Amino acid sequence: MKRLRIDKPLALLIFVLLIGGCMIFASAAFGMLARGSVGITSVVFSHLVLGVGGGFVLLLIATAIDYRHWRRFAPYIFGFALIATALVFVPHLGASHGGGQRWIIILGFSFQPSEALKIASIIMAASYFSALRARTESLQWGLGGLLAILALPTMLLVLQPDIGTLGVICISVLAVFFAAGARFRDIVILACIAILALGVLAYEKPYVRDRVVTFFYPAQDRQAEGYQIRQSLIAIGSGQVFGRGFGQSVQKFTYLPEPMGDSIFAVAAEELGFIGASTIVILFLLFALRGYAIAGRTNDHFGGLLAVGISTYLAAEAFINIAAMLGVAPLTGIPLTFVSQGGSAMLISLASAGILLNISRHRGTK
Repeated sequence: MKRLRIDKPLALLIFVLLIGGCMIFASAAFGMLARGSVGITSVVFSHLVLGVGGGFVLLLIATAIDYRHWRRFAPYIFGFALIATALVFVPHLGASHGGGQRWIIILGFSFQPSEALKIASIIMAASYFSALRARTESLQWGLGGLLAILALPTMLLVLQPDIGTLGVICISVLAVFFAAGARFRDIVILACIAILALGVLAYEKPYVRDRVVTFFYPAQDRQAEGYQIRQSLIAIGSGQVFGRGFGQSVQKFTYLPEPMGDSIFAVAAEELGFIGASTIVILFLLFALRGYAIAGRTNDHFGGLLAVGISTYLAAEAFINIAAMLGVAPLTGIPLTFVSQGGSAMLISLASAGILLNISRHRGTK
């Protein structure tokens, strides 16, 4: 029997991104420690032990499990993730932070269930469109099925609110839909729906409107909504070509909001310069391209669609985060994949990468 081996270039990219991410995070963490806002014990335990350590264990487990099993349990995984995401609204179980009701606390540990909803939605979409392969081009089963899959996640995430996570889910599920054979007509309809939905959200949700306005006019309120992007651009510009040197960021100590979170790319760009920042972008681009290449070589339709969804999800998060720090996209609070603080995000990202690695083991087989 032929021994199944994982795709080595993909595994190497994940390893480099994870190790590099840990080093960048460690540098950014010193900035927060110097401010006295966090303790070294909580940082090491929550991110490195639970996030990276626990996530790596999940990656190994997911790599060992035949990805085709996920298809059989897709509705149950999706339903469980929806229920878990809805639990954030249960009193004494859900927790809020920064104006969002996004966490549940169990046995003293906080978890963001919407992170699990990302991969659950992708698995559900891949399962659905692979099962209805011949009907994907129909308006009822193709576009209608897509909207049905996105309906409940959209409702739950708008109520939290967590528009950034909703955006990642929509982009990833849409990638699965397109790979399944969506027609140009469906793309036009979806573009119209997206523009209309963004307009409604901007009208109904003041914070969405503020972020859109800040994106177009970042200099109009530099001490409020425009503060983070201004400090981010200062940090990135200070890095110039070769950077200040690893660990030598100035912005992370005082000025830059969330240096361990969604602003961590600005810290990396300040310390590593244009060369280092470009390397990070290229690594994520190579990761996405390798994932798509694996999808193209997978004879199983479900595996191909699942690989497209996971590759899009992990790469889109990174590019959305980077674009926001560069001022070419609105701020969303989306973490930098494999780098930013966030135990829930790290756990699910590494588990998803493990599924992708397992798909690569079966490329060319049915």
